[in-house]
Amino acid sequence: MGKLIDGVWHDVWYDTKSSGGAFKRSEAAFRNWITADGSAGPSGEGGFEAESGRYHLYVSYACPWAHRALIFRALKGLSDHITVSAVHPDMLSDGWHFGTDFDDATGDTLYGLPFMRDVYLKALPDMSGRVTVPVLWDKQRETIVSNESSEIIRMLNSAFDGITGNTDDYWPADQRGAIEEVNARIYDTLNNGVYKAGFATTQSAYDAAIHPLFDTLDWLEQRLSTSRYLMGDKQTEADWRLFTTLIRFDPVYHLHFKCNRARIIDYPNLWAYTRDLYQTKGVAETVKMDHIVRHYHYSHESINPHRILPINPVLDYLAPHGRDPMA
Repeated sequence: MGKLIDGVWHDVWYDTKSSGGAFKRSEAAFRNWITADGSAGPSGEGGFEAESGRYHLYVSYACPWAHRALIFRALKGLSDHITVSAVHPDMLSDGWHFGTDFDDATGDTLYGLPFMRDVYLKALPDMSGRVTVPVLWDKQRETIVSNESSEIIRMLNSAFDGITGNTDDYWPADQRGAIEEVNARIYDTLNNGVYKAGFATTQSAYDAAIHPLFDTLDWLEQRLSTSRYLMGDKQTEADWRLFTTLIRFDPVYHLHFKCNRARIIDYPNLWAYTRDLYQTKGVAETVKMDHIVRHYHYSHESINPHRILPINPVLDYLAPHGRDPMA
């Protein structure tokens, strides 16, 4: 994953030498919000009113952050209102690209651009920063609304309710403080923790990441022994933020990122919970395991220099999960 500097592409990986071998994730550059009436959100500027057909999602089916947005698009009945372009799973010297020689890689269906960086440059010609997905694009203003997945899913959670009539709420006001606490631990030690382990370039950086990661999996296993979902008997955004890591863990992170003390299938509650979420209406269609396996093993040359794709375990996500109802 390279980056733009003053509008010019540079093929440079994350600098782990300056951080003692530790992987440090970059901050999102675009932080505007779609709102029901177009008023400004918690950050950025206003003018992004929820309208059917106005917005477009650029995603990678391989990327867990983009996967969050795809899941919320499905859960909230937005498939007919927000269009999608999916990049090719291979992310090489030019970053994310719009090749179409892989199943479900759509190309750039809005502008026919060759690279994801070109979308960023269309919004900001002198852009400096990483070129990431997801990107929520405004077709009307021809600019990026947001490239912060945690905020995109909150927009999708509520901004379009008046259009779709879908009022399912995955960010309920009375649970927000508790959800934020759970999100914070899961993000630091697990969502991002797998990357901190996998991209570590020193033993000490790996050790610092891997032990908190499995401490969190142990904690989640215990939490899910008495609760169907993380916050009780109803799904919240915390579940979906966790799910995109769990669904990738055994096929990718266990081997590729050396997160190999245990697999998700070794945790009875976590494995059943993963299947429960996978079987939620509309979710299975967002999981493209061929993109996931191909992207990680083929794109990360520093980890897998010969780009050999593993055979991988056969996992039955449709097996009965037994978590409905729970005592």
